[in-house]
Amino acid sequence: MGSPAMAAPARPLSRFWEWGRSIVCVGRNYAEHAREMGETPPCRPLLFLKPASAYVRPGSPVQRPYYCRRLHPEPELAVVLGRRTRAVSRDDAMQHVAGYALCLDMTARDAQDTCKARGLPWTLAKSFDTSCPVSDFVPKEHVADPHCLRLWLKVNGQLRQEGDTGDMLFSVPELISYISEIITLHEGDVVLTGTPPGVAAVEEHDELEAGIHGLLSMRFTVVQQRLGV
Repeated sequence: MGSPAMAAPARPLSRFWEWGRSIVCVGRNYAEHAREMGETPPCRPLLFLKPASAYVRPGSPVQRPYYCRRLHPEPELAVVLGRRTRAVSRDDAMQHVAGYALCLDMTARDAQDTCKARGLPWTLAKSFDTSCPVSDFVPKEHVADPHCLRLWLKVNGQLRQEGDTGDMLFSVPELISYISEIITLHEGDVVLTGTPPGVAAVEEHDELEAGIHGLLSMRFTVVQQRLGV
């Protein structure tokens, strides 16, 4: 007789950034941020993707791409999925949430402006390595309401950005329902829910500190990527 099949090793959800398949991002989900970018708030969620290689954890630097001169950090509430999610209703969407994290959607703004002007995808602007700094995992039991959180970002100790998740145009269940009609989400996948207004460029050697009030914070240093490195 053959050896009995070995069960797959349990994967700790607290390390979702190591094995989640997808990072689905929502653009312009705060009306004031859309306006500061010179855009009209969307009538349905605006989606784009980041690869898993975009994740970077505290203790490692955020790289400004060699082709970028205006790098913008965007603090966002990240929703971590706890199981396979396909075409789920708004009413049932929160049953698929395992917890939350904080991410920075690092954006090469000059590259994004060029892409938008030419009608090109945002890959160069949004999907480079280290473009998604990520915090520790927070189980959903520790968050009474994801729409009552305050996000903040400091650069070199100075408050740069602050906003409430209650100002999101599309709520967490609305986003999960909409996205899951288009993309099947899996355990460990993440939905980034947009950033409040106040974005501005950071420079090499800047120290970034971001947090969710009362829950967590994280720190990163910006370094300049050299061509070919």
